[in-house]
Amino acid sequence: MTAATAVSPRPVDARPRRLRGAAVAALASGGLVVTVIGAVLVGTASIGALDVVGIVLRNVGLGALAPTAPAPPLVDSLVWQSRVPRVILAGVVGAGLAVCGAVLQSVTRNPLAEPYLLGVSSGASTGAVAVLILGWGTGAFALSTGAFAGALLAFGIVLVLIGGGRIANPARVVLTGVLVSQFFSAVTSLVLMLGGDADSTRGFTFWLLGSLSGARWPQTLLAAGIVLVGCSVCAALAPAMDAFELGWDAAGALGIRVTAARITLMTSAALVTAAAVAASGAIGFVGLLVPHAVRIIAGPGHRLLIPLSAITGAIFLIWVDAFARTAFAPHELPVGVITALLGAPAFALVLRRTAR
Repeated sequence: MTAATAVSPRPVDARPRRLRGAAVAALASGGLVVTVIGAVLVGTASIGALDVVGIVLRNVGLGALAPTAPAPPLVDSLVWQSRVPRVILAGVVGAGLAVCGAVLQSVTRNPLAEPYLLGVSSGASTGAVAVLILGWGTGAFALSTGAFAGALLAFGIVLVLIGGGRIANPARVVLTGVLVSQFFSAVTSLVLMLGGDADSTRGFTFWLLGSLSGARWPQTLLAAGIVLVGCSVCAALAPAMDAFELGWDAAGALGIRVTAARITLMTSAALVTAAAVAASGAIGFVGLLVPHAVRIIAGPGHRLLIPLSAITGAIFLIWVDAFARTAFAPHELPVGVITALLGAPAFALVLRRTAR
């Protein structure tokens, strides 16, 4: 055996890694299905599991398969118009926030980046408080529309200040996001002080802490459509995010259009975050914690990280919301409070394991 033969590296077989990724994805997908079914069955009202299944089957046009007789209209409405859209919206918001966290951590090359980094949450708060306090809109979509418009306005200002994505220093993106976030937070506080009363301020505070109690089918379907499109765009740009880990120059040398990819990813993340915040308020720690937890299990590759983050984020927020609406019934806790209480120690454990 020659020296060259002795030291020549063996070819790396990627099949075990792909098989592991496929197994993790299949397991997570199954867990999401079980989570959705289980969360729909959970509620403060005592409704049998077979009754819930029958209600769902009848409303989707499969009444012939229903295992029970038709439920009373009030029970049917409780399940189909309240529980089901709320569970779906929780999954949509959790998936969107988790994907946005993973995307922004890659684009800014900052492990502490999260969906509200670009000032979107503060802008949404300003839009929401304008609707609630100043009476700039009425109707079911008024609050969500105001929050969505404010979020897009904040992101537009960030995009202008960073030079449309051409800035090579990721730290400038972070600092600009903090600047815009603080400005809109100040505007929100000013509006509340000058025009708010006790009831409106309390309602805005509850919304700001994150709540899915207002979930209805129109808002749920609209948010689901925006999140699906935005997350699909981010998943399609997974190779670009993998290249970003090597640096902007190296990514450009690999054929990645760095500026276009960064603008597309930031815009998609901002739209998804805006839709999530408009539908549920500001829910923290999902976009920060979930991507790091998924990286421990599945590795840093974004082809697997993006879909697994979406599934894991959906599962996490669905169960958190189920706890929020049942643990202290008839009172309901803000979802954002629970995610913060769970997320802070969980993220500390993630950081400790990563350090090891």
